Amino acid sequence: MSDSHRYSEADRAAIYRVMKERRDMRHFRPDAIPSDAMQRLLEAAHDAPSVGYMQPWRFIRITDAGLRADLAMLVEKERQRTALALGERSGEFLRLKVEGIRECSELWVVALTDDRQQYVFGRRTMPRMDLASASCAIQNLWLAARAEGIGMGWVSLFDPDALAERLAMPATAEPIAILCMGYVNAFYEKPMLEQSGWDQRRNLATLIGVNEWPEISE
Repeated sequence: MSDSHRYSEADRAAIYRVMKERRDMRHFRPDAIPSDAMQRLLEAAHDAPSVGYMQPWRFIRITDAGLRADLAMLVEKERQRTALALGERSGEFLRLKVEGIRECSELWVVALTDDRQQYVFGRRTMPRMDLASASCAIQNLWLAARAEGIGMGWVSLFDPDALAERLAMPATAEPIAILCMGYVNAFYEKPMLEQSGWDQRRNLATLIGVNEWPEISE
């Protein structure tokens, strides 16, 4: 039968539900994440697909309070620079909560490994497939966290060179994410930037083309 490998209706519903209810969280409780749950999240991330099976992701757990404060400062500096770059929307942007670094119970940095240049399979003409692969790992972790009732936020407001230096990364490694994780009082009903009026989800029909670039405008 064509659907012999299909999951049960309940399993399919759970998969679609976790994708629909995943949120970029910025508000956290201080409750610790059990080590076994954290291990499951990391294993889910490590199960992600990667181009040429390069597995370019590296994870750094931040446990030092001083280091956490330094990362928060790096993010704050970039938040202010971003506000300046946004011009007339700067005030609106500064009112947004963009991270939960000081509040979350688990803080992790994800980076691209320093030896990824040796991988040519799938990257010869598209070298940024290392980033695409690591992004799949982060998405896996995100979905697993939501299924576990754990919130996660991806912070990208930082100077990658400054963060790499602070964490003593090899010269060609590249940090791509600061991940805030922890239990939450509630998951946002909608993406926070949609709830705040910053932007809204595009109509899917406007993003699909057939044999050529989509021409439908909103």
